[in-house]
Amino acid sequence: MTSTPDGPGDGAGLGAADSLRLIRQQQDRARAALEPDGRALYGAWGVAWLAGYLVLWSSARDQGQPAAWAFWVFAVAIAAAVVFTMVHTISRTAGTRGVSARTGAMYGWSWMLGFLTLSVFLGGLARAGADGEVMGLASNGGACLVVGLLYLGGAAAFGDRSLFVLGAWILLVAAAATFAGLPSTYLVMALAGGGGFLVMAGVEHVRTSRRRADAEAGRA
Repeated sequence: MTSTPDGPGDGAGLGAADSLRLIRQQQDRARAALEPDGRALYGAWGVAWLAGYLVLWSSARDQGQPAAWAFWVFAVAIAAAVVFTMVHTISRTAGTRGVSARTGAMYGWSWMLGFLTLSVFLGGLARAGADGEVMGLASNGGACLVVGLLYLGGAAAFGDRSLFVLGAWILLVAAAATFAGLPSTYLVMALAGGGGFLVMAGVEHVRTSRRRADAEAGRA
């Protein structure tokens, strides 16, 4: 008794479709493992800005200027976010070769170079005799300018539209916060700036969960 062959291309077609789907899933997982995780980056910066700026605002409500210890808390929070961004980006792209590896490494080191330059710039302003309010607004606006532009650059480097949206949002928030004056500028940055990062972390988490759910459904 002979078996009846399947219709034209039935078995071969199904096998080919399954193979292509499996290849795409493997490529998606490999790409996700070698790209910076937006949830981690947004979350780190959201916590740093929300906590750091709230400390500055709370310390400055009575006397108009934050206390010295508040600036140290803020500086440590921002430094931690910068270091995390560098380590995360460089480590995530370390397994790649060629252009991707160079892009990740250069983007990671750009954070340190940007904030190092900002520190020298602020030191020059202080040496020139800028008063406390000017220094406060310049340090806040300068930090936001560095972060916003680096996110715009990251959007171009990694093809991520959410990075572009967030970078543009940070720049707009920084401009609005400058006109709010001290100490209100710190509250604007905490809620609109830090809150914007945390909202984007939530959006990215939903997007990642949906992609995983679609991948699981495709394997079923």
